[in-house]
Amino acid sequence: MSRTRRETLKTMGNLSVLALSLAAGLLRTTIGVAAEWNKAAFEGNKLPQVLRALGAGTPVESKDIEIIAPEIAENGAVVPITVNSKLPNTRNISLMVDKNPNLLSAYYEIPEGTDPYVITRLKMAETSNVNVLVKAGEKYYVAGKEIKVTLGGCGG
Repeated sequence: MSRTRRETLKTMGNLSVLALSLAAGLLRTTIGVAAEWNKAAFEGNKLPQVLRALGAGTPVESKDIEIIAPEIAENGAVVPITVNSKLPNTRNISLMVDKNPNLLSAYYEIPEGTDPYVITRLKMAETSNVNVLVKAGEKYYVAGKEIKVTLGGCGG
């Protein structure tokens, strides 16, 4: 047997096992399904427009939203930020940067029973307020923090 023939037979055997596993229901063809993208919210550049697209109306300020971020970011291209919601029944967390071309930078759905804790990196065009919008139950809450950027971020 030549090496190519052996590899071909081995591959065919593996494919047969995979096909049988799929047919028996041992494997699923879809591992994960992405949530629908809220295009209007991510394309908005004014706070009322983004809040309306997210269905938030007028959010209430809350001290139960903890934002951990540097006071001064040395590079606006990668600004680390951590958000911890202490609000019960947190459903989603959104991060908005006031002076970015598109206000909404990140949106996270929080599955029930999961700790509402998010760590990410934002790209910031310039020194700006970062607002965090949290939906807890059927109400929306907001908290904010100013981050100074010393080196260019978006487009700079």
